[in-house]
Amino acid sequence: MRAPRPGEDAIARDRSFVDFVLDQLAELGDLRERGMFGGWGLYLDGEFFGMIYKGSLYFRTDEATREAYRERGSEPILIGPDPGKNRYWSVPEEVLEEAPLLCEWARAAAATPRGTKRKRKRKRP
Repeated sequence: MRAPRPGEDAIARDRSFVDFVLDQLAELGDLRERGMFGGWGLYLDGEFFGMIYKGSLYFRTDEATREAYRERGSEPILIGPDPGKNRYWSVPEEVLEEAPLLCEWARAAAATPRGTKRKRKRKRP
């Protein structure tokens, strides 16, 4: 038997958490996960709506949905230099444990607009 590589135990724990989340969200239908940046991205009907990173689940929020996260003590995942632009918030443990409620929150996250798209500058000939 070989010795585990650095971080393998953490990866196995994260994978078991991913499997738990997918099981909790099974009623949603076309749910997929894809590895990304040391975590997993979650897609519902092809739409990216959440992520699992370092043993925590995060869903996309907007002004209308974010208050429910705040009220339950959630925090945003810190991506980039401007914390005010972080739209992905941790899913509260009590929501995570109750599959029907978690599915409701996941649907709301998937329905949340992705935000404004940056316009590409056209190259002039």
